[in-house]
Order: sequence, then structure tokens, then C-alpha cells
Amino acid sequence: MSWFESFILGLVQGLTEFLPISSSAHLRLTAAFAGWHDPGAAFTAITQIGTETAVLIYFRKDIVRIVSAWFRSLADKAMRSDHDAQMGWLVIVGSLPIGVLGVAFKDEIEGPFRDLRLIATTLIVMGVILGIADRLAARDENGGKHRAVKERKTLKELGVRDGLIYGVCQAMALVPGVSRSGATISGGLLMGYKREAAARYSFLLAIPAVLASGVFELKDAAEGGHVSWGPTIFATIIAFVAGYAVIAWFMKFISTKSFMPFVYYRVILGIVLFALVATGVLSPHAGESAG
Repeated sequence: MSWFESFILGLVQGLTEFLPISSSAHLRLTAAFAGWHDPGAAFTAITQIGTETAVLIYFRKDIVRIVSAWFRSLADKAMRSDHDAQMGWLVIVGSLPIGVLGVAFKDEIEGPFRDLRLIATTLIVMGVILGIADRLAARDENGGKHRAVKERKTLKELGVRDGLIYGVCQAMALVPGVSRSGATISGGLLMGYKREAAARYSFLLAIPAVLASGVFELKDAAEGGHVSWGPTIFATIIAFVAGYAVIAWFMKFISTKSFMPFVYYRVILGIVLFALVATGVLSPHAGESAG
């Protein structure tokens, strides 16, 4: 991997990780369109450490408060009813599905799941689901001629059942094209949560899974020697800088705006990708030979 490739791929990772459009799909597509080798699941997992570092810094006050309350609740029973302590447990519970499925389907994630036809399908399908979830949220928020405004749930109402459902939604993002934020935000909106609440829990829930995946891939890469360390570290730094900027923008955007622009983008990109593969412009396995 050249330094130029690592810069572009790191920038793509940072710009797309927190938007509901799938960073893994865009890394795969960027390589395919440019005629580069597929950066692979290991590169994606390692550069995600950069974007998750941006999450740690942006939500540092929330994270310190939650971690502190969770540790105190282990010894103090009275603390177990504290919302922040409960959030700590809910993040752990919500991380279980992706941990189990990530290990069980590791070979598929690094192989068949990276087929461009599957990516096109997931872009479209998850785009439609996000669109439905967004419309339901808008209906509750705005009401209508014969419908009163409906108050949506906050994170204070999050329980174990909803935490697990969020976790299952996050696990769907193991398939490139689904989008971690897109799946979890859609799940949150469909369960009746406010946009900001769904996005905030989505970002917090991603921290253990992404960091664990990155460390796991770092270990494998160190033992296997199949990663270009200089360009990969450079891409991770670029992803961190771009990712932090995107988080700050996205959290402001969702408080007043609809997700429909992302829905249209996903569906159009999926259709274009299907057309390019069908006409032979792109092979469904473009760039995979180098791994």
C-alpha cells in the first residue's frame, strides 16, 4: 500500500465511519474504483481504532462518568440504580452479540461478505430500513392533522431488552454495506428513541467492539506480518482527525435534520454498483486477489 492510498483510505474511513452509509463498504469501493487492492478487514479494523479514539475524546465526559459509576456500583449496591452505572452494564450487554458473531463468522467477514453484489444489496436494503425508521420518527415528532405529537424515549428509558436489540443491530454491521451507525440508529428509531439518543448510544456501544476488533487484528497482523505498518498507522491518524470533525457535525445535524439524504445516497449507490457489476465494468471480486 502506498502512502497516497493510505491517505485516501484513512480519509474515507474517517468521513464515513459515523455516517449511516457504511465505512467498510466505502473502503472496499474506493479500492475497487481506483484499481487498488482491497485493503481488507484487518486494515479496516485497525484504522477504526483511530475513529474510535475520536469517539473517546468527543464523549470523554460521558465515558468517564459512566465508567466511574459502573466501577462504584460493583461495591455499592445503592449505585446500581444510578443511570450511568446502568449504562455501563447496558453497553456490555449490547456488545455481546457482535463479539460472538464476529468470532463465529470471521472467515466470512474477511472473504465472501466482501463481494460487491452483497455490498450493493445491503446498501439498498438498509437504506430502505433507515428511511422507514426516519419517517416513523418524523411522524412522532411532528404529529399531523389527526395525530398528536408523540414523545419519544430517551436513554434513561433504555433497558436490557432494548440494549440487546441494539446489540443485534450493531452485529449486522459485520457485513460490509450495512453500517454500524445506520443499523443501530435505525434500530433505536424503530424502538421509539429520539434521534440524538439513538445516535449517542450507537457511538458509545461501538467503543468496546471496535477497540477489541482493532486489538485482535493488531495481534494477528503482528504475528502474520501482512500489514504495511507505516501506511496503516498514517491512515489511522488521518481517520482520527476526519472522524472527530464528522462526529461534531453529525451530532448537530441529527438534532434538526432528517436522515433521508443518507437514504437516497445509499439506494443510488447500491443501484449504480449493481449496474457496474452487471455490465462488467467492475468485477464483484475486484481487488480481492491481493487480499
